[in-house]
Amino acid sequence: MRWIVRIIGLVVVLVLTALGALMLIPSNKIAKLAEGQFEAATGRKITLTGEVHATIWPQLGVRTGPVTIANADWAKDGPMLSAKGLEIGIDPSSLFGGDIRVSKVNLLSPDILLERRKDGTGNWAFTPPTDPANAQATSSDTSAASKSGTMQGFSLDKGTVSDGTVTWVDQESGQRLTLSKLDATLEIPSYTGPANLSFKAETNGNAITLSGTLGEFANFVAGKIVPADLALGVGPSTASFKGNLGTSPMSAQGAIAADLKNPAALATVVGQAAPDLPNGLGHDTITATGDITLAPAGSLHLRGGKITLDGNALSGAADVTFVKGKPTINAQIEAGALDLSPLTGSGSGGDGAKTSGTKSASGWSTDSIDASALHAVDAKIALSASSINLGVSKLGQTNALITLENGRAVADLRQVSAYDGKISGQLVANARGGLSAAANLVAKGVSMEPLLTDLADYKRLDAKADLTVKLLASGNSPAALAQSLSGSGNVSLGKGALQGLDLVGMLRTLNLNYVGEGAKTIFDKISASFTIDKGVLSNDDLALTAPLLSAAGKGRVNIGAQTLDYTVTATALSKDDGSGGVKVPLDITGPWAKPKFRVDVDSISSDKIDAAKDKLEDKAKTEVSKKLGITLEDGQKPEDAVRQKLEDEAKKGLLKLFK
Repeated sequence: MRWIVRIIGLVVVLVLTALGALMLIPSNKIAKLAEGQFEAATGRKITLTGEVHATIWPQLGVRTGPVTIANADWAKDGPMLSAKGLEIGIDPSSLFGGDIRVSKVNLLSPDILLERRKDGTGNWAFTPPTDPANAQATSSDTSAASKSGTMQGFSLDKGTVSDGTVTWVDQESGQRLTLSKLDATLEIPSYTGPANLSFKAETNGNAITLSGTLGEFANFVAGKIVPADLALGVGPSTASFKGNLGTSPMSAQGAIAADLKNPAALATVVGQAAPDLPNGLGHDTITATGDITLAPAGSLHLRGGKITLDGNALSGAADVTFVKGKPTINAQIEAGALDLSPLTGSGSGGDGAKTSGTKSASGWSTDSIDASALHAVDAKIALSASSINLGVSKLGQTNALITLENGRAVADLRQVSAYDGKISGQLVANARGGLSAAANLVAKGVSMEPLLTDLADYKRLDAKADLTVKLLASGNSPAALAQSLSGSGNVSLGKGALQGLDLVGMLRTLNLNYVGEGAKTIFDKISASFTIDKGVLSNDDLALTAPLLSAAGKGRVNIGAQTLDYTVTATALSKDDGSGGVKVPLDITGPWAKPKFRVDVDSISSDKIDAAKDKLEDKAKTEVSKKLGITLEDGQKPEDAVRQKLEDEAKKGLLKLFK
């Protein structure tokens, strides 16, 4: 029974103590304290309207009606903050002293406006009053410290925002972004010391989180550069920063790490136009680490960077500036194996790069090439890569300078290994008002079979070549590019083989069956020059030398239609010095994937036929003379000599019968 009485007595004492504390809470004084401390610290007026009520639970303090915080004098979109109410918690021990210490502030359903004007100044850059008399008048009722006429800032055990909305306005770019369902906490143990924050909200249906520490809160709210350690999440994407951060104007220097999933969707989340990134160049994932500097002017600088664009891994340094929101990149990049095939529309592609594989009658694809990625950035990039897949061709070790300006890309090939040889020159892809491509190249020792397989799916020429080409094409599909191709060049091939055609066998037998799999013509050298106009290659000086024949060629190759109309006039060599022999024209026509061959017998030179006939007759005479013992008279045919021989022998036989 005694314990029950004691417990009841304890409860009564607690109730009386709470009621006494409630009576001690000076609600108006606390409100004035909050107003004075805030204005003294920020230079902005805070207005508390409605009645101020004292609260006991869950913490001693007061609750206000609607509250507003004035915006910067240059802002035009209303107050920086307006909320349904403000809960202010106080340290109970301060009720018995001369000062009241604010330990907690909770904003109820605030609408927060963050705005940046064209010069980069943010409305969050607070400027405390500098007039001592004004500061003393403002804070005369706040604390004992204010009696000296100075303000020492404030501390906050915990500040919270519940169910808020944040609107971001950038006057330079016109960007406007709204975050809803905002819940945040801010801890400021010392106004001049570090502050801890956590933040979560939603925008466009995606969650956004932010947490970390700001090293010097007073300097941060003044827009100065302070130490920072922050982690950001936007949907499935994450980023972190550790270094120094300033907000007026925005600046940063430190280490970053980012893992961006679906960058196009991420850009939409933060109110930016979705970049049209091809597959392999950041369409699905971008990861980055390195030391970064964001200069006050808005330029971005990366050192010691490691970046992965889907499957392409890069390292190096880069400087990025922005002109009307478009990035300009100046970089030095080293890479392993790069897949840039989506840039030519020949890779697997992202959503905008996939093709259905539709082909024209010629065999070239008629699907549109999406070259919009050439407009995404302007750039000047010194690139060193172990290999590069361009889709239509493949390069080995490559050192190149790539310039991209207003949709026109120029690659100066300084040192390129490709197809077992070396290539130098320049490649151009121009997406200004349609797509065009150009090449001015010099190649040494290039293996033709893999090169022609990649460029034209032609697998019949097996040799190494030196060549010089100047090419130009325009059109929005591979078919259109092939049909518009123009240019010139020359080529010289060393020892090799022409697959699918045995010229020596054809000439020896005049039989066209020496074609197809397994047939080939071995040669020592081939040389030729050519011109191209509207997709048609013309040549009239092809020269081929081989151990058993020589050949000259002329005709046309319709690249756009993938057809041949070409004549090779081959000479079967009959003497050791390569002279003599019959010249046999071989017409090659039809699609280059399955050409037709025809020996033009009518065009075989008559003098060679006559010479061959004379040679055969001489040989016949010799054989007849040897085997039958017949001596041919001048002009006598072998068959006449044989007939005469038989008649003479028959006469001799008859005479013997009658003797």
